[in-house]
Amino acid sequence: MPRILIADDEPRIASFITKGLTAAGFTTTSVEDGIRALDYGSSGEFDLLILDIGMPRMDGLAVLAALRSMRCEVPVIVLTAKDSLQDTLGALDGGADDYMTKPFRFEELLSRIRLRLRDGAGVQAPPVPVRGDISLDVDLRCATVRGRTVPLSAREFAMARAFVENEGKLLTREQLLSRVWGYDFDGSSNVVDVYVGYLRNKLGPEKFLSVRGAGYRFVAVPASPSQASSAG
Repeated sequence: MPRILIADDEPRIASFITKGLTAAGFTTTSVEDGIRALDYGSSGEFDLLILDIGMPRMDGLAVLAALRSMRCEVPVIVLTAKDSLQDTLGALDGGADDYMTKPFRFEELLSRIRLRLRDGAGVQAPPVPVRGDISLDVDLRCATVRGRTVPLSAREFAMARAFVENEGKLLTREQLLSRVWGYDFDGSSNVVDVYVGYLRNKLGPEKFLSVRGAGYRFVAVPASPSQASSAG
């Protein structure tokens, strides 16, 4: 199971990333300052580092420079509120493998993590689950339902993935907003209901159960015998 180090001094963001990565099958550790980020990041115990720039005791670029001077090749994704071209080039020139600005959507971060793990460390990303008669194709961003291909928008796919990966579990509107729209989304939670409606129309209304006053639960519909035999 891939191990991810999260170095960010904002508890809300660190918690948001931790919850999402844990649900996606990763093991995470969080640190809140640059000295600990350098100590943990150079230990050889992690497969990837998510690194904030503005941290106490030692900023992220200094941590990155120290790691690379130690010939530590752990893949690093810089995550920061700074979005100027100079900041981006400074991080990449300093040895970062990728760069994302806050605010961000979790699904994009997750895709970049999986890409860097495949490219950098040779670690296989957790497979996208198949539940009942639904399978998801990350590359084509579509679903297959009983042999029928169903194209999905980026947010429809992100929401479908959240449901499929958490089959049988209650997902609140707040959890879905964070997962699909980002931790800083300040719009109405009714947008979740709208997108659940889209998924019901495309993937089957019986799969998405409303939990009054709480959220939604995804229930997989068993695959047909022909699908089950072809999958085996």
